[in-house]
Amino acid sequence: MFDMMKMMGKVKEMQAKMKEAQDNLEFIEETGESGAGMVKATVNGKKQVLSIEIDDSLMTTEDREMVQDLTVAAINNALSNVEIKAKEEIKKSTEGIMPDIPGMDLGSMF
Repeated sequence: MFDMMKMMGKVKEMQAKMKEAQDNLEFIEETGESGAGMVKATVNGKKQVLSIEIDDSLMTTEDREMVQDLTVAAINNALSNVEIKAKEEIKKSTEGIMPDIPGMDLGSMF
């Protein structure tokens, strides 16, 4: 027979694990680069830009547009990389809490 109290306990446990996983995303960092490493951007699992490094050789007025483009590319690269790590962290943190339901990807909630 269906045990509602047990199910509610599982839901509370899953909520706690999800909260913990969300909090841990702050500590996941990933760096993306563009222009053969001339521009680097580091982001965390909460999709916040932590730092941007620009090679000194790009710091001329004539190269402003190129630097802007490379910065955007590096940030997008870092965000793409960290999204993968964040999904892995969520999956790892919630493993074994809920049954494996096909099509239900908890990592996509972030």
